[in-house]
Amino acid sequence: MNADKLLSLVRLATLAPSSHNTQPWVFRVTDRYIDVVADPTRSLPENDPSGRELTISCGCALMNLRIAAQHAGLQPEVEYFPDFGDPTVLARIEFSARDTSSDDDPSLVEAITKRWTYRRPFADRAVPDLIVRGMVQEVTREGGWLVIVSDQSQRSDIGRLVAEGAAAQWSRRGWRRELARWMRPRAARDGLVTPTVAVPLTRFVIRSFNLGRRIGAQDKQLAEQAPLLAVLGTYGDAAADWLVAGQALQRLLLRAAGLGVQASFLNQPVQVGPLREQLERLLAVAGFPQIVLRLGYPNEQIAAAPRRSVGDVTSVRTTRTSG
Repeated sequence: MNADKLLSLVRLATLAPSSHNTQPWVFRVTDRYIDVVADPTRSLPENDPSGRELTISCGCALMNLRIAAQHAGLQPEVEYFPDFGDPTVLARIEFSARDTSSDDDPSLVEAITKRWTYRRPFADRAVPDLIVRGMVQEVTREGGWLVIVSDQSQRSDIGRLVAEGAAAQWSRRGWRRELARWMRPRAARDGLVTPTVAVPLTRFVIRSFNLGRRIGAQDKQLAEQAPLLAVLGTYGDAAADWLVAGQALQRLLLRAAGLGVQASFLNQPVQVGPLREQLERLLAVAGFPQIVLRLGYPNEQIAAAPRRSVGDVTSVRTTRTSG
């Protein structure tokens, strides 16, 4: 199979979201398949000690690969953890002639370049029920579940968990140091974008001061005032389930972005163990919360987060042998 064609799929895969914009993936491209490999050098041991969010991020990239492949006339077949000797190989996606009966909505591939994370307050405009139902269907299709939090009392409770999570995280010096390391200028092409001249000061402030109460109050307000607040989860909580969560999340985000709706994340309640258990009880679901997100219509267009080049995240080799 043409390597250039597969590399074009990788380019779209790199546009997936990731925690702190770490982009924790490597794509091993052969003439028959692409491996999605976790990059442990881009892990967040303080924020994500189990690698759960790293795996979810790679699942988002895997979904982009699947959608891009179908759009390119290929039928993707995915195998989780294909290399027993290397657990960092999260998934292998092989390609064959497309089965047109399973064609995906072409608007999803178009939305890959339209999706970005919008961390500012959304416009005071409700997300129509038709769009919400579409997002629920996308998550269900991938084997996950999505709870739409419409009850104001539940919203307040989740907002409280967000604030408590922020306080717990910011109280830890190691967590603050890790966050500070990922505050980077746009030219770095990864991390949380900060104006170049402000990077040293921003890092110093984050490392030196516990801003948990302030950040928690801001995020609590974002949760309570979001046009749409949702929790995405899975029925299991193993690494394969995290890949399911990432793929379900990305389908949701692309369905929303194609219709002008963007999202950002308030994941403190699933990043702090005791709070995750509280969130599970609050939702009364038979499963494991993986992502807390708010969605709505942006007030303004903003620049998408930067991405590393395809060459930086790809290795290419042939699998053909002589006969």
